[in-house]
Amino acid sequence: MQQQRLNRRQLCGLLAAGPAAMGVMASAAGAQEGKPKKKAGKVLMPIGDATEAMDTLYPFFRLAEEGYEVVVAGPEARLYHMVLHEVPPNSDVPWDLTQETKGYHIRATAAFKDVEPEEYVGLFLSGGRAPEYLRYDKDLMRITRHFVQQQKPIAVVCHGIEIIAAAGGLEGGRRATTVGKCALDITQTGGVYVNQPCVVDGNLVSASTWHDYGTPFFKIFIDKMRKAT
Repeated sequence: MQQQRLNRRQLCGLLAAGPAAMGVMASAAGAQEGKPKKKAGKVLMPIGDATEAMDTLYPFFRLAEEGYEVVVAGPEARLYHMVLHEVPPNSDVPWDLTQETKGYHIRATAAFKDVEPEEYVGLFLSGGRAPEYLRYDKDLMRITRHFVQQQKPIAVVCHGIEIIAAAGGLEGGRRATTVGKCALDITQTGGVYVNQPCVVDGNLVSASTWHDYGTPFFKIFIDKMRKAT
């Protein structure tokens, strides 16, 4: 029997178990059966309104599974709207770009201005439309530059490349991948765009889109964080 493919909304439903779960996910993600797992360190995940749901939810739970405390931060410590980006499979009018629809919600437990990047072992930059305006946040730029300058592990997917590009993290010919329409964010800020699902350049691990999460992307990022601690 041919395996049925799930669309993005169905996958998000499996991950988040419904919108109500997102309101308490910061506490629920750490719950495990038996003895609590010792935390391996803290990973910072900057988000904002219009953060892409699949880009964000999978790493939130995947990194927690490995024992990391994933701290979601935003311009303010509050609840944020996530969105779904996909090309509709059955649309009467074709879309050249991804269509944006409403997703789940996610709570930022910290504001960028209060983040001390020295406390974190890794940085995860998810995509969606949020990075288009988050890259203008001076505190987020301060945080991102810390990871760049200290060569601490950074993972970035899709439009998240706009954040590290704005922070000068691609200067000097750093190699990275992203969704094709964001290639200029790499090349116009001193980097080299590589059209591959997953690209590694020193402390920087990049994936084109969430569809490439099945590559060694997470394994490499996690290995780098373990070696750095």
